Amino acid sequence: MDGTLLDSEPLWDVAMADLALRHGIAMSPALRESTLGNALPDALSKVYAAARVAPEDQDRAGDERWLLDHVAEMFVGGLPWRPGAAAALDLVRSTGVPMVLVTNTVRELTDVALETLGATRFVATVCGDEVAVGKPHPDPYLRAAQLVGLHPGQCLAVEDSPAGTAAATAAGCPTLVVPSAAPVPHGSLRSFRQSLVGLTIDDVVDAWTGQHPGHLRAGRDMQG
Repeated sequence: MDGTLLDSEPLWDVAMADLALRHGIAMSPALRESTLGNALPDALSKVYAAARVAPEDQDRAGDERWLLDHVAEMFVGGLPWRPGAAAALDLVRSTGVPMVLVTNTVRELTDVALETLGATRFVATVCGDEVAVGKPHPDPYLRAAQLVGLHPGQCLAVEDSPAGTAAATAAGCPTLVVPSAAPVPHGSLRSFRQSLVGLTIDDVVDAWTGQHPGHLRAGRDMQG
């Protein structure tokens, strides 16, 4: 969602920088990049480590609540789309291929974002607070595949961040990577595209079949 479909990463940049200041440090580019696409508990851990906040002094519940409220205020102000994302969603939806929104963002903020994204575009959503551990662990994508009754290898993930890509490929999903705020390393099950602008169904099929050379290159063979 953030950075793949919506250009909301700049809002998280502001919120994370403000959280760092709350703990007496400036958010360095390296620290911010390390938190991109992270589940909220992981991002908090990295800020605490950078600020040298001792475990006994960490108020995770309070900081999470502060951060979520801060981001929610900015989300309500409107969320811009990433280039080509809305058209890409409508294109895939027109083929009848089911889409699941898989995000590390918690449910309360995802529901706000869905007012922009359009909840009816997705057959299901998986949020960061609805799985045992979020990205970069595979749990969110394993759950998404389960919800549509498919093996992860039958699904194509679309990701923008290192953490999200790691989660998708660890789950066994071929992944189309469209990097945004941070570079994503090449690796197994990964194909790359600069933007979603101009995406075609052939591009989507190629991103999936390129990781499954034994499969026929036909739309009916691509699921998820």
